Amino acid sequence: MLYQKLARPVLFRAGRGDAETAHETTLRWLSRLSAQRQARDALIKLNRVSAPVTVCGIPFPNPIGLAAGMDKHGAAIGAWPALGFGFAEIGTVTAHAQSGNPRPRLYRMPKSEALVNRMGFNNDGAQALAARLAAAPPVDCPLGISIGKSKATPLEAATEDYLHSMRTLYPFADYFAVNVSSPNTPGLRQLQDAEALRRLLGALRLEGERIAAGRAPRPLFVKIAPDLTEPAIAQLLEVCLSSGVSGVIATNTTIGRDGVDPREDAVAAQPGGMSGRPLSAISREIVRFVHSETRGALPIIGSGGVMTPDDADAMFDAGASLVQIYTGFVYGGPSVVRRSVRRYRRWAAGGRRPRPSTTST
Repeated sequence: MLYQKLARPVLFRAGRGDAETAHETTLRWLSRLSAQRQARDALIKLNRVSAPVTVCGIPFPNPIGLAAGMDKHGAAIGAWPALGFGFAEIGTVTAHAQSGNPRPRLYRMPKSEALVNRMGFNNDGAQALAARLAAAPPVDCPLGISIGKSKATPLEAATEDYLHSMRTLYPFADYFAVNVSSPNTPGLRQLQDAEALRRLLGALRLEGERIAAGRAPRPLFVKIAPDLTEPAIAQLLEVCLSSGVSGVIATNTTIGRDGVDPREDAVAAQPGGMSGRPLSAISREIVRFVHSETRGALPIIGSGGVMTPDDADAMFDAGASLVQIYTGFVYGGPSVVRRSVRRYRRWAAGGRRPRPSTTST
């Protein structure tokens, strides 16, 4: 409650209401925290709730992670475990540095508990991120790296673009998220088509095996769009299974606008991907479909509309092995992470998951 009453109003006013400026201010603060070992250790003891799980051979301190997009440049990697997260996914990063789409490109819809963004993979490029990670302090949780296609790279050359990022960042990643589903890079979602995806994933898997040189390669998770039909998702899952992919992240942001408070229709009309509360049921049902369609063969990271412990709990019930939070963290602060982990731990200890209440906790 302190975050909602005190910290969030200050952050939301930063930059005279510009959401991206507030985001940058927050990251600067967290970057300073990331560099201070004693402060980080103290906060880890205060905020981290232990609920260890192992997924794809990776031991996670707890199953609640930070979704990609919050820390695109890896500027605050030490801060995320200090705020209670059991893992963090940075990026999306591309082979080439790019400025992204023109500003403003990030919008809040507080009544809907949602965000609209059309960032466009703004990042410093894979090489710059590798240099930053090499100089950064050790991370106290597993680190995922989301990789995407550079806007200037044509679709027919996309595979080499992804491969360059993976090669460059391989030493620093515990897993890679293959982002083929952002709505903000023209044509990117075409890479979800079966043959294009098969070529991309096959090349990434082989390159991972080559780099690993006989050891277990870094797991690959494919991030899918919430706007696909069930037959399209089923086809995508068939490709993932046949390509040896480790798991799926469900889901990315949506181009739909269902569930928006009518008072925020003007903001919702902005082009870009929407995240937050309106995505909760959609993402959860896709997680359920993926789990059913693959009979549990593909681990799922549930992402999209996780705003409360109830939402995280529902994701686990639907079949997720891990859960990611972004917009829920923006609106709810670190307590959402701690309370979600405590809920999960009670279930794990008792062997029975509590039924989610009809109200947020």
